[in-house]
Amino acid sequence: MRPQTTLTSAFLTPLLTALTASLALAGPALAQTWPEKSVTIVVPTAAGGANDAMARIIAQGLSARLGKPVVVDNKAGANGAIAAEHVARAAPDGYTIMFGYIATHGINPALQKLRYDPVADFEPIGMVAASPTVLVAHNAVPVKNGKELVQLVKSKPNTFSYATAGNGTAPHIAGELFKLSAGLDVVSVPYKGSAPAVVDTIAGNTQYMFPSLFTAFPQIKGGKLKALGIAGEKRSSVLPDVPTLAEQGIANVNMSQWYAMFAPAKTPKAVVDRLNREMNAVLAEKIAAKRIEDQGAEVETGTPEQLKTLVQKEVAHWKNVVTAAKIRVE
Repeated sequence: MRPQTTLTSAFLTPLLTALTASLALAGPALAQTWPEKSVTIVVPTAAGGANDAMARIIAQGLSARLGKPVVVDNKAGANGAIAAEHVARAAPDGYTIMFGYIATHGINPALQKLRYDPVADFEPIGMVAASPTVLVAHNAVPVKNGKELVQLVKSKPNTFSYATAGNGTAPHIAGELFKLSAGLDVVSVPYKGSAPAVVDTIAGNTQYMFPSLFTAFPQIKGGKLKALGIAGEKRSSVLPDVPTLAEQGIANVNMSQWYAMFAPAKTPKAVVDRLNREMNAVLAEKIAAKRIEDQGAEVETGTPEQLKTLVQKEVAHWKNVVTAAKIRVE
């Protein structure tokens, strides 16, 4: 039996070596021919929100650079978990990628029992942008800043409500942190995305909310909503006169939303690197960058490795925040 084992090993070794070599070459070879067909960017929110708007800006730029159509597919629901699971299970060939954000790859693990792992099931491609969350109010609410809103709400308990993009979303978490920090008695009203929540706040059906500045800026600029405070570490360059909530004495309401692109796990590194290069090139174009920045977001680019580190940190951070604040999603 010993000679037979030796013979079999001797026979298989060259085959295994050849197979390993061919697999090592598969990634670069695929990158040379990729893409051969259209690429789909799955957006985990409804059309009209910040994610959708930025994804379409990038899709347009990538289409031109790749020479193939890049289309957007909106799969809203479960705070982005439906889209994330879909992409996590997609073929790892670079033809299905995801426009992820703070909810899908940061907050969700702290609030939901997920059927995807935000780290293990994805290959990070790169950052796109970041946008602070901003406290906005209906124009008829008689306040000029966050501090005055707190005083008003406390003077009329059980009469105010705030809109969210859905339970467990960044606007919801920011609203709960604001409620906890200021000691308020208010009700949250969940919507299916930021866009309808903003519409109802403009209409006065809810009194205030915490959308991303990217979502809210056009409405603030157009005078349909008033900005009361920035829920971030620093003021925004597009709203320099609006103080942070911390400056107003309202601590621990820090919610800066970030947006990034991901591919399914095991997507060849060469394809991921190509996507990273092309996406960074799109974001470096003045027209594309200005379209994003004019809406209140700041373009941020980087490497896949840097995005992976960010996701790991965000998952740990939001688990701590949600536990400490005792935030629950029914």
